[in-house]
Amino acid sequence: MKWLITLVGAAVVATILRDVFHTLWHPTRHGGLSRIIMTGLWRLSSRLSPRRRAAGLAGPLGMVTVVATWALCVAVGWALIYWPHMPGAFSFSAALEPGEHSGPVDALYVSLVTLATLGLGDIAPIAGWLRIVAPMEALVGFALMTATVSWVLGIYPALARRRTLALRIAHLRHTGSAAQHLDSAAGAVALDGLADDVARICVDLSQYAESYYFHDGHGDMSLARQAGYAAELAALGNRAQRPDVRASAAVLTAALEDLAGILDRWFLHTEGTMRQTFQAYARDHGGDVA
Repeated sequence: MKWLITLVGAAVVATILRDVFHTLWHPTRHGGLSRIIMTGLWRLSSRLSPRRRAAGLAGPLGMVTVVATWALCVAVGWALIYWPHMPGAFSFSAALEPGEHSGPVDALYVSLVTLATLGLGDIAPIAGWLRIVAPMEALVGFALMTATVSWVLGIYPALARRRTLALRIAHLRHTGSAAQHLDSAAGAVALDGLADDVARICVDLSQYAESYYFHDGHGDMSLARQAGYAAELAALGNRAQRPDVRASAAVLTAALEDLAGILDRWFLHTEGTMRQTFQAYARDHGGDVA
């Protein structure tokens, strides 16, 4: 039975490490646990008033919850590995009675101390295989801390790029310059720039799908509100006289279709047209297409 519990603990650890890998380091896959947590908090936030939802707590709170869940599950998994082998496979300090400090709570304590790389030494493994396993937990703890930092350093620049694109589209919309002078060399350049930026957002959503669950508010920095106007510019460009403008508009249309495809496949599930997907995107982020 004790080896069965140990195997269950190892399975828990392996499952969490797989989730961490798919969430942070795999270029196209997404972790199941992190996806469930982020989606659940996003849906919960959708029941709040628009003003509270605009505060944008779902994304940051989701990241904190995911990291805390990873750490807790890893600690519990390793505790299940240690517990069946206590006290015989461990040494205890003189102040501790081995028979009184060999329960599940004590195993969790050893796991947390090891995971946090504190190394207090009051309870330490002496069995040969446990002396290998315990440092591996410390390495996992260090990896989790590094993964958290890399996640933050990756996801917030992605959010900045998304909001910058939305603001650029909003400027074009407010000034009306793009629509008025679209059939020109400058119009082709503007469409090319939008296509490049949309392609970057597609990559960001593929690499950091959790960025979808960060609310950008209802203003000009909300891509959910501005994406529809980019599609309008692409449609105008497709009817332009200049071939370079039509070519640039075709590239922008393809980029927007890719973006709509990613949004629909992973988050919205409308199975509709690009316009319908962008409308659903705006609604899911608490507003309408601008």
